Amino acid sequence: MAALDDIAKLVSAHTSQPPLEKWHPELSGDIDIVIGSDGRWFHEGDEIKRRELVKLFSSILRREEDGCYYLVTPVEKWRLVVEDLPFTVVDMEVSDDPIPAIAVKTNTGQWFELSAEHPLTVTTSADQEPQPEVTTLRGMGARVNRPCFYRLVALASEEGRELVLHCRGGRFSLGKL
Repeated sequence: MAALDDIAKLVSAHTSQPPLEKWHPELSGDIDIVIGSDGRWFHEGDEIKRRELVKLFSSILRREEDGCYYLVTPVEKWRLVVEDLPFTVVDMEVSDDPIPAIAVKTNTGQWFELSAEHPLTVTTSADQEPQPEVTTLRGMGARVNRPCFYRLVALASEEGRELVLHCRGGRFSLGKL
């Protein structure tokens, strides 16, 4: 458990993001980069292991209306493949307040407090497995890893036939019971 001030520091520590909304270059083509369903980045089949390079690429990543993902600079735009979601929630902090603040950390090191701006949603796959997701940068999703999801479930309460997580940022349904 963390203090509410600690949660606020985590989510405010975002480095400034490039102004992607102002950049509209023509499509340069496809680039052989794949973001795997586990959040790992690959270039020409090899994993990009330099975390700073992944952080840099993620800062210029956006999803457009066509549903595709692009790396965008002021003069170039490269389409890449995202197998599931571009980010993964790998850690979380919960404040020790009566109504806790919950901050989640992505695999690229950014923190987001669960809120209306960064909601937690849970859908189910065809095999009825929960698919938890947090909305992060520019509306892109982060798949919540299993350990973090179990921690969220432990914080939730039953309301009728639904499992609900209450936090400072709002009310989030984790699914039907």
